[in-house]
Amino acid sequence: MAVSGVCQSILNARQTKDDYGSLEAPEKFLNQDYQQLKQYCLIRKVRFIDDMFPPDRRSIDPTIPSTLDLSKVVWCRPQKIVPNPAFVVDGISRFDFGQGDLGNCWFLASIGSLTFQKQILAQVVPMEQQFDDSYCGLFHFRFWRFGRWVDVVIDDKLPTINGRLIFVHSTDPTEFWPALLEKAYAKVCGSYSDMNAGTPAEALVDFTGGVHISLQLNSPPPDLWEVMCRAGRSISMMGCGTLPGVTISNQ
Repeated sequence: MAVSGVCQSILNARQTKDDYGSLEAPEKFLNQDYQQLKQYCLIRKVRFIDDMFPPDRRSIDPTIPSTLDLSKVVWCRPQKIVPNPAFVVDGISRFDFGQGDLGNCWFLASIGSLTFQKQILAQVVPMEQQFDDSYCGLFHFRFWRFGRWVDVVIDDKLPTINGRLIFVHSTDPTEFWPALLEKAYAKVCGSYSDMNAGTPAEALVDFTGGVHISLQLNSPPPDLWEVMCRAGRSISMMGCGTLPGVTISNQ
């Protein structure tokens, strides 16, 4: 859970302690300035390629435990995948996306929770981004990392095999915000492989800058239902998950 009750005052204090690193003036991740890069690309009529998170197997990490044949991966911009790509199609909801060949269900569960909080969602996912006349293959997202908000720049080259996205993909093949958000988070983590296994609490904190409470359901507190009801009334974000290897038969 994140951003509940009195925790909101903590969140506000963190964001207003100083200007740099706030939502209004986020830190430029790896010193990449979104506006400067966009202006450069538009003036020169080129599409952005991110040398800091290159569209090749280094950004996936060859050590990733997967059935993927990385030699078959081709990095494609959305226009090479579908004729008319869009950033968002008919709004954003938790039903927009599905998991790919990566163990980051914890991240997707957190995105699902994020879709219920449109104001926070807009802080993480700037909604003005489109595939229009201002498009130059450049996108950006914001995360809370180590006490500051950071603005993370990416190019829109996405890993595919046979023309299909291999990681997060939208249920509408023309919609790309889920895959681009995942790529930005992978960049912050270090690689796609570094997203393999985690907890919803990690991503919820990175989405909000708030604090979280984690509860173990194999030894739940006696007032678990009341805790959840309080969280719901305070419009907290909640998520749940299972530990690796845990099944119904062995839990």
